[in-house]
Amino acid sequence: MHLIDDLGEEVPLRGTPERVVSLVPCLTEAVEVSLDGAIVGATDYCTHPVELDVTRVGGSKYPKVDEVLALRPDLVLANSEENRKEDVERMRADGIPVWVMAAPATVPDALGSLRRLLTQAFDLDEPRWLVEAEHAWSDTLPERTRAVVPVWRKPWVVIGRDTFGGDVLHRLGVANIYADHAERYPRPKRDEIAARFGRSEADLLVLPDEPWEFTENDGPDAFPGVPYVLVSGRYLTWYGPSLVDARRELTAALSEPRVAP
Repeated sequence: MHLIDDLGEEVPLRGTPERVVSLVPCLTEAVEVSLDGAIVGATDYCTHPVELDVTRVGGSKYPKVDEVLALRPDLVLANSEENRKEDVERMRADGIPVWVMAAPATVPDALGSLRRLLTQAFDLDEPRWLVEAEHAWSDTLPERTRAVVPVWRKPWVVIGRDTFGGDVLHRLGVANIYADHAERYPRPKRDEIAARFGRSEADLLVLPDEPWEFTENDGPDAFPGVPYVLVSGRYLTWYGPSLVDARRELTAALSEPRVAP
């Protein structure tokens, strides 16, 4: 069975995959929820489903490729943004089929890619959670606030153009002021971000708990007097079953901004 992944590369499957290693947390959840027991290896950051008990193969950026190969998977799942090309090429050179998902720019992009993976590679019927997620995110609210969305500190990194998280917020009525930046993940200095608030170009700081774990004591302190919200990084940036609840949970979080002292 020869399929084509999101990047146009051939995925030479030998039947329906029964042993899958996932190097992307959201793909781990999407596949395991849809096909219980299919995942035999995952990264240290694959926290969902919470009951997942499989071999851990390191991080997404630097997986332990030898351990992946030792699991003799029928398929490895990767992402063009999270995983290194050289690791993907090494696994393919060892005869392991690898499906690389493109980094989605929108919610529909993500769900469309997941539908293709699940129905083509795994020969599944369309999962119920996917239909529910599409329905939950089908509409877009009018703009009600303008935000800066950091995802890292030391140095500061923010969400820029064409990102899944940016589209999630857009659909909730939250405009990302870096959406027109040339880079997908700009690195503005702290003073530049603060100046955006000072000039009233932004009025909300959105702080997710991953990949940097922003907390009440880490993040808001850098921008005194600025309204902020803490949100789940899983609900903001993961595409998969989490999207069923993400709209409700993010809406609740965004409705209660606090002001940094």
